[in-house]
Amino acid sequence: MPKIVDHDERRREVLSAAGRVIVRDGIDAATTRAIAKEAGYSNGVLAHYFADKDEILLSALRQSHQRIRHRLTGKVTGAGGPGGSALAALRELLLDNLPLDDERARETRLEVSFWSRSLASERLAEVQRAEAGELRAAVRDLLGRARTAGELRDGAAPDDPTAHGLDAATVTGTGPGTETDPAIDELDDLAEHLLALMDGLSLHLLLYPERLTRADAERVMLKALDRL
Repeated sequence: MPKIVDHDERRREVLSAAGRVIVRDGIDAATTRAIAKEAGYSNGVLAHYFADKDEILLSALRQSHQRIRHRLTGKVTGAGGPGGSALAALRELLLDNLPLDDERARETRLEVSFWSRSLASERLAEVQRAEAGELRAAVRDLLGRARTAGELRDGAAPDDPTAHGLDAATVTGTGPGTETDPAIDELDDLAEHLLALMDGLSLHLLLYPERLTRADAERVMLKALDRL
């Protein structure tokens, strides 16, 4: 009898192999030959499932995003469900996106490896922007829900802008020529601040492990959330 091939499983194996090569050796080392060797298949098998190397890399990134999204959905739903809170769900969301264990460190290495390549590839950049947009929307939504539920302090902000020489009218958007809603702007700013902190801590954990430990990164993020 002819051997039955699970094509979906074989495709997943190739993408997992591509991810391992990228994390271990860098994205420039992720050639079709290296990926095929890592997966235990011939180059011909890869050509059967993917048009070229860029499609493999793009699919590997999407597979990683799907896996992260599935894990996050369970955590956020549990924290923000009955008896939970939007702020608790936000905490789960942001902490899960930090490389605080080996699995998430590999995911972060994979993600960061694509950053510079995305600057020269619009296809990759579109995937990165879509994922970043979803994450920002989730953070912003949870902040809005937390404010509605009275979980945020009045005037919660990542920093006091007046300490940097900005006047109150500029900060609140009430100066001449401004028509923005200060409450909306404030939550937008909070979302950007938390996402920037998340990305910065993640990158520093990868680049400066002797200076910043996982416990340090978790503590810094929790302090930022405690100030909300």
